Amino acid sequence: MVSVERTFVVNKPVDVVVDYLKDFSRAEYWDPGTKSCRRNDSGPIGEGSTWDNVSEFWGRETRLTYTLIRLEPNRLTFVGQNKTATTTDDITLSPRGSDTSISYHADIEFSALAKLAAPLMGSELKRLGDGTEDQLTRALNNL
Repeated sequence: MVSVERTFVVNKPVDVVVDYLKDFSRAEYWDPGTKSCRRNDSGPIGEGSTWDNVSEFWGRETRLTYTLIRLEPNRLTFVGQNKTATTTDDITLSPRGSDTSISYHADIEFSALAKLAAPLMGSELKRLGDGTEDQLTRALNNL
């Protein structure tokens, strides 16, 4: 398993951040690896909503289906799956005056032969984590 964690502050209140992040299709704007992300269902976004995500990693496209498994006033959790990996993105939000502290924790569990490459992927995933922090901060601060 590879884990990436970042904690940072944005200049928006928690409710605005939750409202923005619960729509995972917006990952196109804040996740440097995401090429496209489309919602599979309709209606209000809630626990059980799903998205098809296409990301690029090491020059190769990979597709995952993400499901929102937790939607709370201060916490969101998405699980993405395909045949080679399961990723859990857990986002905890804390008010800091009128700002929000975001703790973003991603765990990527590889299956089958992909487990052998996990140690090599760790540094690339940590680099993507840095890019995610930068882009997500910019996206939220510009709302």
